[in-house]
Amino acid sequence: MNDTLRFPAEWESQSAILIAWPHADTDWADRLGDVEDTYIALVAAITRFQPVVIIVADDDLEAYADARLRSNRIDTDRVRFVTAQYDDTWLRDSGPITLKRAEGGFRLLDFRFTGWGGKFDASLDDQLVGVLHAAGLFNNAELQSIPFALEGGGIETDGAGTLLTTWQCLHERHPDRSRESLSADLATWLAQDRVLWLDHGYLEGDDTDAHIDTLARFASTDSIVYQACDDAGDSHYAELQAMGAELAALRTTDGQPYRLFPLPWAQPVIDEGRRLAASYANYLILNGAVLMPAYGDAADEAARAVLAQAYPDREIVPVPCRSLIWQNGSLHCITMQLPAGLLA
Repeated sequence: MNDTLRFPAEWESQSAILIAWPHADTDWADRLGDVEDTYIALVAAITRFQPVVIIVADDDLEAYADARLRSNRIDTDRVRFVTAQYDDTWLRDSGPITLKRAEGGFRLLDFRFTGWGGKFDASLDDQLVGVLHAAGLFNNAELQSIPFALEGGGIETDGAGTLLTTWQCLHERHPDRSRESLSADLATWLAQDRVLWLDHGYLEGDDTDAHIDTLARFASTDSIVYQACDDAGDSHYAELQAMGAELAALRTTDGQPYRLFPLPWAQPVIDEGRRLAASYANYLILNGAVLMPAYGDAADEAARAVLAQAYPDREIVPVPCRSLIWQNGSLHCITMQLPAGLLA
């Protein structure tokens, strides 16, 4: 790895979780009440363990969100608001990717956010990292703007120099680039020793082009949690079985196979004729806890048991996320962790 920079794993100590409050000018407008309930449950869960920073569009939205949280008896001493303009609330993809310096301090990587390859307008979201940096939200952090489309949900690190990603997503964003050249640039920008690629795995209803955080996640430097499918009649079966085989063939830096934790498969969620992407792999790691997306499915409890095995030192806390998958994302997609020491 880079001698002075390191991309920390999500399970390392955090100062806060960053989210953006949904409002009527975001894509949540048609189901805003349901989504607000999910955000309230999310903030309630986060503040049990650590602070949360909530981006709001203006003072009125801050007052409204604060009132909703207080009326639900949430510890608002652990809530901090910051004002910025945003197109939508997918902070995993528009928020800062943070590297730590060995000598202290941070580097915020501000990649281009293109609305997942131009599918949606993202002009405000593309500016968000710079706006938050200029507002003084971060402590001892330099900003590096990189003219390359990359979303935080498309990459997964073990904190020790290994990056996991999917070829489908990166190739879709950069069709003229080879795997070798992409690996070299990602390793340089993200201070990694190696890049592991998955060629299989997708979810219907996912418009990110197979983000890794819906499919497979590091639980430690030698273990991976992944979304499995055991229903041979399901349209995902062949792809997720092939992805499972790819993961089984990967090796740690000392040549050992990874310990694998397959997550159960939820029953199809159909909304207005379309399949929604209900992945249990889209969980969020906190200080002392893992927040698990729950879908009101019989598999919820089985998913909780798998995560308890993969993270034995953390409390597993379900958060109702059925409203989120209506917009093709889930719990991890709407959050971004801020490493310990980063929050000013």
